[in-house]
Amino acid sequence: MRILITGAQGQLGHALQQALSGKDLILKDLPEFDLTQSDSESQIVAARPTVILHVGAYTNVDGAEREPDRAMAVNAQGTTFVARAAATLNARLIYLSTDYVFDGMQTTPYREEDVPHPVNVYGQSKRAGEIAALTGCPNTLVVRTAWLYGHAGSNFVKTIMRLASEKSSLDVVGDQRGCPTNADDLAQALLDLATSDLRGICHVTNTGDCTWHEFAKAIVSLMNLSTPVRSITTAQAGRLATRPLYSVLAQGRLGTVRAQLPNWKEALARFIRHVPRLVSTQN
Repeated sequence: MRILITGAQGQLGHALQQALSGKDLILKDLPEFDLTQSDSESQIVAARPTVILHVGAYTNVDGAEREPDRAMAVNAQGTTFVARAAATLNARLIYLSTDYVFDGMQTTPYREEDVPHPVNVYGQSKRAGEIAALTGCPNTLVVRTAWLYGHAGSNFVKTIMRLASEKSSLDVVGDQRGCPTNADDLAQALLDLATSDLRGICHVTNTGDCTWHEFAKAIVSLMNLSTPVRSITTAQAGRLATRPLYSVLAQGRLGTVRAQLPNWKEALARFIRHVPRLVSTQN
C-alpha cells in the first residue's frame, strides 16, 4: 500500500505520519504542493499512490469569511483535482470534512444521512469538497470530524494551555456544543477506514460531547491550575463567522469497521500528559 497524504505538515498530517511510520508514504504540502493549482492533480498521478488521505484544507473559519474565494479554491476546487487524480489511478480516497457542514439547529446528534446546511463560508466550502470527492472518485469515503486538536500546529487545547498559564481568568463560549477529537485517535481510525470497503460518509470523533467552556475547564483542571474559566455566549464572543450551536456527530457507520474512539476526556488527558515530553524532546 502506497499512501499519499495532503496537508502532511498540519496537525492531522503530522499524526498520520506518526501512525504510519515505516510505511511507503508520499507527503504533500505547501509550498511545493498547492491545492489551488491544477498541477496538484498531475503531481498525485505521477506519485501513483493506492490510497490518498486528503486532509489538507483551508481551516480558518473566520478567515474564510474574509477570503471566501480562497477557501473555496482550496477546499472545493482543490478536492476536485485530488478526486480526479484518485479516479485516474483507481485509488482509495479518504476526504476529511467537518461538523460545520451542519447548521446546529438540531438538539440530537447529526447522523451521516442528515442533510447538510452550513451557516458559514468554511462549512460551505467543505460541503462543496464533499460533493467533489463523492462525485469525482467512485472509491471515496468522506470522514467528518470535529473540534480537532493535535501536537502540530495551533488549536484550541494548546491555546487554552498557554492562556491559562498567562492570564488571571479566561472567557470561553458556553453555548456551542460539539465533540473534541484527538488527532492521534482520528489518525488510527482513518487507517482502519482506508483499508475498509466503506464508501459514502462516516462520522468519526472521540465519544461524548461538551461545550467549549466545559472543554476549557477540563484542560485547566488537567494542568492542575486554578485559573477561573467564565462562560460567555456566542454573541459576546463576537466572532466573524456564524457557528453552529450544536454540532455533535452520531457515529452510526464507524462501528461496522472498528471500535469507537475513546471518550474525549480520556483522549484529552492523554494528550496533555504527553505535551511536556514532546516539548522537551523538540528543544
